[in-house]
Amino acid sequence: MAKALASEEPSRRYVQDLNHRAWVLQDQTLMIVPRKERMVPITVTLMPCRHLETLEKDRGKPMYLGLLEPNCCLFCKKDGEQPVLQLEERSIIDLHAFSEPVKPFLFYHSETGRTSTFESVAFPGWFIAVCSKGDCPLFMTQELGKTYITDFELIRQN
Repeated sequence: MAKALASEEPSRRYVQDLNHRAWVLQDQTLMIVPRKERMVPITVTLMPCRHLETLEKDRGKPMYLGLLEPNCCLFCKKDGEQPVLQLEERSIIDLHAFSEPVKPFLFYHSETGRTSTFESVAFPGWFIAVCSKGDCPLFMTQELGKTYITDFELIRQN
């Protein structure tokens, strides 16, 4: 899988946690919900950043994360004292084409075994997370793998 994500082409995946709860879009909010038989998770597009020399080394592969439908991208911005995860109508291909990294839209993608974490490039030490039980929106946390779930599986689409 690392080869597919390292290419210049976008890679499309479903994302779920180890409890088989998948990322879905509900009323313009990215949520995690239990997978059900006919439920279709949101298609997440991963696109590598072309400007590796300008970013920290050994933190993971810098990736833009987008949604296929609707065409929007995940980004982090500061709200009060901490970063928040949001969606913005934006083309992942346009972000990839910029002459420098668009840091609020970039995440360091790190793989350990079959799971992945996504750390904000704009806010180092902050990771995409979900609550450990039930349905909940995605958010940012500094508590890597403690109270909240920060490890996700990337499932190749058939």
